[in-house]
Amino acid sequence: MPQIPDNVRGARFIGWGTSLGHTTVTNDDLSKTMDTNDEWIRERTGIHRRHIGGSTAEMSIASGRAAIEMAGIDPLTIDALVLATTTPDRTVPATSATVQHALGLRCGAFDVNAACSGFVYAMITAHGLIAMGSQRILVIGTDSLSRIVDWTDRNTAILFADGSGAAVLERTTGHGQMLGWDLDADGSAEEILYSEVGGFVHMDGKEVFRRAVRIMVDSAQKSMAAAGVTADQLNVVVPHQANIRIITSACDKLGVPMEKVAVVVHETGNTSSASIPLALFGDFGQVRAKDGDLVLMVGFGAGMTAASAVVRWNAQ
Repeated sequence: MPQIPDNVRGARFIGWGTSLGHTTVTNDDLSKTMDTNDEWIRERTGIHRRHIGGSTAEMSIASGRAAIEMAGIDPLTIDALVLATTTPDRTVPATSATVQHALGLRCGAFDVNAACSGFVYAMITAHGLIAMGSQRILVIGTDSLSRIVDWTDRNTAILFADGSGAAVLERTTGHGQMLGWDLDADGSAEEILYSEVGGFVHMDGKEVFRRAVRIMVDSAQKSMAAAGVTADQLNVVVPHQANIRIITSACDKLGVPMEKVAVVVHETGNTSSASIPLALFGDFGQVRAKDGDLVLMVGFGAGMTAASAVVRWNAQ
């Protein structure tokens, strides 16, 4: 990906918020309805529990409102809402329109569907809008995957869950926080993870694992090269929370020790577009970004999409 030009106006995070499905489902709960158990799920995925319930709009409104309140701004000063989701509440209109109205915004609103890479796709899009003159953008990543999961299929039901994460980005002088970014997609992998309209998720787990690690590492390396940094300089890595095996394998290949990696998959499961903001902003991880930290966000998703960004964290 091209490097960020020196004369481009950048952005910084000024507020964020999260939301989870309102019902907690443990591994033991799942073992009552399918052939599985807590030990089997933890060993293969790292997931202990997940949260389900609530529409995409409902969770987006909750996380978006929290982000606006933390930022301490008038909703009317937001210039656009970008909602990353692969599970809109309706085919038409975009769920972002519902969220925009509920939050009292008066601005453009649109959905972005890049599956589990969606939040980073949306965040990079927001930076483009700010470079073109916007002052503030609300970025939300939300998915209600429980609606498209076959709860009798232990290969998918143990993984997916519902959640949302939101951030307000504000225009600033200079480059702002983002130092480098990458977007990618490989449409040849479409059939290994998909859901037909009105159908359930279908996944070739082994092939997803193989391709996911490769495309995550490739995207992360491109972002680091664009930012002019190396893996040993990173303070925090925020990967898509697909499962712990993919996270550890990708980080091992990048040369990043796990003590630098934000992991919340044990509490949230795979929440797709919400995954990275929940790991970055949520309360479940052991690794949190501090002012001055170099942070790498990297994800992959159905498509197969990939997205990454290196930011210099500054939450002041």
